[in-house]
Amino acid sequence: MARTDVHREMKEMFGEVIGFVDLIPDEYIDSEWDLIKRVQFGATLIPNKYKELIGLAVSAATRCHYCALFHTEAAKLFGATDEEIEEAMHYTKIVSGWSLYINGMQVDFAEFKAQVNRVVDHVKATAA
Repeated sequence: MARTDVHREMKEMFGEVIGFVDLIPDEYIDSEWDLIKRVQFGATLIPNKYKELIGLAVSAATRCHYCALFHTEAAKLFGATDEEIEEAMHYTKIVSGWSLYINGMQVDFAEFKAQVNRVVDHVKATAA
């Protein structure tokens, strides 16, 4: 697909061509647009609202204010409430914090994995 075709489809979908798309080299424009259309905005196994909350979590963790803005607004378009967005960010903070801590403390991965497996087995057994 040529850049002009991508521009046409993007304009139909969003009302305008998103500026950063023109930073993508010509040889990748077709595949990048295809991923945006099919994976980010298309119907996939993960509902779009949740994909956008995941995108927001990644944006927060990587500290990208461009993506944080985009994924917040996209999550809202797909039905996320302010409370769901706050919860997703709180969860991101928890996961990021523990990741930093246990990596910095150099917790033994094999033992951590064994503990996780024991916890999962216990939860499954008690739920049965």
